[in-house]
Amino acid sequence: MTNNALLNMTGLPPFSKIDPSDVVPAMDQILTESRDQVKRLLDEAVTYNWDNLVMPLELIEERISRIWSPVSHMNSVINSDDLREAYNACLPKLSEYSTEMGQNQKLFNAFKQIAQSDEFLLLNEGQKKIINNAIRDFRLSGVELANEEQARYKDIMQQLSRLTSQYEQNLLDATNDWKKEIHDKSLLNGLPESSKGLAKQMAENEKKDGWLLSLEFPSYYPVMLYADNRALREEMHKAYSTRASDQGSNRDWDNSPLMDEILALRHEAANLLGFKNYAERSLATKMAANTEQVLGFLNELVEKSLPVAKKEYAELQAFAKKEYGVSDLEAWDVPYFSEKLREHTYAISQEEIKPYFPENNVLDGLFSVVNRLYGLQISELNNIDTWHKDVRFFEIRDEHNELRGQFFLDLYARQNKRGGAWMDDCLTRLVVDDQVQAPVAYLTCNFSPPIGDAPALFTHTEVITMFHEFGHGLHHMLTKIDYPSVSGISGVPWDAVELPSQFMENWCWEKSALDNMAKHYETGEPLPDALYNKMMAAKNFQAGMQMVRQLEFSIFDFRIHVEFDKAVYENGKGARIYEILNQVRDKVAVVKAPEFNRFAHGFSHIFAGGYAAGYYSYKWAEVLSADAFSLFEEEGVFDQSAGKRFLENILEKGGSKEPMELFKAFRGREPKIDALLRHSGIA
Repeated sequence: MTNNALLNMTGLPPFSKIDPSDVVPAMDQILTESRDQVKRLLDEAVTYNWDNLVMPLELIEERISRIWSPVSHMNSVINSDDLREAYNACLPKLSEYSTEMGQNQKLFNAFKQIAQSDEFLLLNEGQKKIINNAIRDFRLSGVELANEEQARYKDIMQQLSRLTSQYEQNLLDATNDWKKEIHDKSLLNGLPESSKGLAKQMAENEKKDGWLLSLEFPSYYPVMLYADNRALREEMHKAYSTRASDQGSNRDWDNSPLMDEILALRHEAANLLGFKNYAERSLATKMAANTEQVLGFLNELVEKSLPVAKKEYAELQAFAKKEYGVSDLEAWDVPYFSEKLREHTYAISQEEIKPYFPENNVLDGLFSVVNRLYGLQISELNNIDTWHKDVRFFEIRDEHNELRGQFFLDLYARQNKRGGAWMDDCLTRLVVDDQVQAPVAYLTCNFSPPIGDAPALFTHTEVITMFHEFGHGLHHMLTKIDYPSVSGISGVPWDAVELPSQFMENWCWEKSALDNMAKHYETGEPLPDALYNKMMAAKNFQAGMQMVRQLEFSIFDFRIHVEFDKAVYENGKGARIYEILNQVRDKVAVVKAPEFNRFAHGFSHIFAGGYAAGYYSYKWAEVLSADAFSLFEEEGVFDQSAGKRFLENILEKGGSKEPMELFKAFRGREPKIDALLRHSGIA
């Protein structure tokens, strides 16, 4: 065991030395040691307090997280059979440990004793929050259930851990499996040269002739936007929207039974804890008060945005018919003709903008925004051990040269890497004996890699994605809370966690911010005013359609968790997933989905991520972020006083206080929906 890289890890993970064979022995040892340490803590004290119980538990949990973090991350970004097997072998072990701790009656009683003690009144806000959160979470882990129910709850948690992981893996395998070789270049007519170049480079990488298309987003999406060949668009749309389903190319990866079972188990677990449904259980740790409030919020947005969306779609249909003679728009036509309409109306396309957003300029511009808002300096460090040659590493220092955080940056799409973009924590801020462990983040995207000798060039949408994920990263890295369970994004209610990320997106539209990043990669010419003005004119193009699409996802997610019917499920009719989705689409959607569409089979946010009965969080937090930015609109987009208030009241506070308290401390009042509707062009 002495050569196990995970157990010998200090500081940053030694990625190149981590072998899949290390994973199970390391986790077995750390979980055994943790159980022994918890037992010793409970046995050695009669009266419990912060120093002899809570802080030692924080250190135990931080050590488990620190060792598991690189394993979980590598499974997402360099997936392999051996790593997947080791990862899956550990999931039930971690689930068992977590539930075991959550159902530890002696530990629960110890926390209650501390909460009722005189010492509790002397603790700071972060310490009190940890104790109150822990008591809540003990109850949500079934600590007060009878023994038989506790055992069932534990079994459910293990099954859910296995099923959600299998769902994600099926989706990854289905995405990786589909490829289309192109030998007739005319099939690619309409595609930008950069997209053709990527397809040529992908073919060369796999030692094939011609061009190669895949379902990775940088390959798939340009086809949907630009390919003149309607049959090619239809083929790729069908492949993408049927991944991991009964309609897909390989039924071994069909997520259908997993989805039904996941919903049934979530519902059963919620019932065991005394909730009517899983949505109620989900809200127990969120800002929203109840299910009625969430659905009311979403339906209010539908009411305001659906008429706009219908008008936009009618305009699109009229344009496609008049200009191209197409009167029967299908789902695979909508992105294509929308892009044509955007170009026709505003004389602008994403492809025209790309040369002005080379990778290093975008990073310099992003770092400049952070510097002007918060006085922080970001610099790259070399010779850091990473999981792939394309990964870069940076550090953040404040005006006193104090290290505030570090981050790995993994920007490009590749085989065996999970799709999408995300931020996750590698190390969390922790202070012990005045020694500070600086927080470290993983920032992961799936952008087009460099093609030939040119640098990686990003669409403006990809620039927004990078700012979004960096906002999450700042929330994690700039925290000044010293205890891991409420430090950074930890302990932040899920419907508030998107506030810093969506807040950062606003600077992607500000001329004073773009001046520092939007420069042509060949000439160095800044983004011309005429092009910027076109971007701004097109900013809210089809904003209503985009809004109702997100509302469709949010309402669908919430309803399948609220309306799960145990009797219907037990009668063999499943969880009514597509029945409910079709009902939502009938009310909310303006684009008709084809019969074969299996969107839910790839909706990993809710079936494999942390957004179950919580996808509404994006819109909920968007209200917060739009209202937060409205202060900068009033006082100046780089107003340092406003920046300092956001830094101190939101970014530095982590999960140490309730988000509504933090928002009011920053903004001086509760949030209003007006700014979101105005920014979206819907008001």
